[in-house]
Amino acid sequence: MRRNADLIFTMSKPGRRCADLPPMDVPETTLSDRFQRKEALPLPEIAEVDLLRHYMELSRRANGVDNLFYPLGSCTMKYNPRINEDLAALPGFTDIHPLQPEHTVKGALEVLHLLETYLCEVTGMDKITLQPAAGAHGEWTGLNLIKAYHAHNQDFARTKILVPDSAHGTNPASAAMAGFDIVSVPSNPDGSVDTNALRELADEQTAGLMLTNPNTLGLFEKNIVELAEIVHEAGGLLYYDGANFNAIMGLVRPGDMGFDIIHLNLHKTFSTPHGGGGPGSGPVGCKEFLAAFLPAPVVTEKDGDIVFDDDRPESIGKVKAFYGNFLVCVKALSYILNLGGDGLKNASEMAVLNANYMMEKLKSMYTLPYAGPCMHEFVLSAEQLKKETTVSALDVAKGLLDYGIHPPTIYFPLIVHEALMIEPTETESKETLDEAIAALSEIYQTAKENPAFLHEAPISTVIRRVDEVGAARNPVLKYDHR
Repeated sequence: MRRNADLIFTMSKPGRRCADLPPMDVPETTLSDRFQRKEALPLPEIAEVDLLRHYMELSRRANGVDNLFYPLGSCTMKYNPRINEDLAALPGFTDIHPLQPEHTVKGALEVLHLLETYLCEVTGMDKITLQPAAGAHGEWTGLNLIKAYHAHNQDFARTKILVPDSAHGTNPASAAMAGFDIVSVPSNPDGSVDTNALRELADEQTAGLMLTNPNTLGLFEKNIVELAEIVHEAGGLLYYDGANFNAIMGLVRPGDMGFDIIHLNLHKTFSTPHGGGGPGSGPVGCKEFLAAFLPAPVVTEKDGDIVFDDDRPESIGKVKAFYGNFLVCVKALSYILNLGGDGLKNASEMAVLNANYMMEKLKSMYTLPYAGPCMHEFVLSAEQLKKETTVSALDVAKGLLDYGIHPPTIYFPLIVHEALMIEPTETESKETLDEAIAALSEIYQTAKENPAFLHEAPISTVIRRVDEVGAARNPVLKYDHR
């Protein structure tokens, strides 16, 4: 029998085929020598049945939300209904070409316009662009709106972006890529933004504040109205990082909290499967006074028709080829239409309920550094457990793999030592949550009784614990067939 670890290249045997091409029905043409390879392309030669078994075997090794609990904090790895995939696969959506004349793709334009309308409604924004390809891309786009706004007002001294110390790492990275200086805002002991510190930092150089609400600790910023007033009084703008929008959609709107700009993650909150490299979508919304700066073209209604508007003299320019990842938008629209307003609200409520249920069950074992109630996610700490048993957050995460559970986010946010960041999402049942709670409880007991066992975890996976530092610094990204 073939070993499980065999690569497709090692299975190759000369002369084996898995393709049967029909007779050629066009004239044969030979390329000139300068366009031909000097040696044959080293493709594996394999029978169809072996090819099928190979990829089936690989699929069984993959850990995804379709086959196990995936409580990855701050990433919203929730189940995505298949009806959304079915609608995005309709030929009328998949068979069109981005270079087609506008009058031949009116259905696609209607999809974009309708999605923009609903996203504006659920966020409290006045206009949205669907161009950005992902969340960080949306951040960068939103920051360029901030830059364009201040430049339009001849206010070139505003070079600082304020970022809470609990923020997603993409926030300061995106701000730096947009050319801003980064200023960190400390947190209060309760995990919220320190309003006094913010008031001291917000000045005539402040371009804006980037904020996630609820924040990465899973806590809602109760002083959000005051935070908005501080930034606006200083002449800055308030930017909403929509990574955690899954906690509040249908319940409260960023536009009503005082935010001027938002980005959303359609690939987290609105159906498209998240992870695996994409595709994603990071729409950016804004208030009316910023709409002129949005990337061109925008979808608009004109004389009873839905059209692309390229006449945008103050636009920051195109940020993505054509109009973003269209099929991701189709899935998001399907998700919204399927749930409706009440369904979106219920999804948020269930996400918050599930997170609080798990937090209450686990906080007697693992340390809860910031008191709840939480929103859609919560952060525990294994710092005390590590001091008592030498079992770290990494050991706990690896141990969960032996229970068939994908690990949560660990060591983030950075303000929590030995962090375990858990987001159960709304799509998981109480039975699944109880299984996860039982697994984390058993891991806690094992840490007390036999910590050495967890240092070796995972035990049952195809690949055991790897040298993560070595893998990061010296990755092997391709198979050397020579």
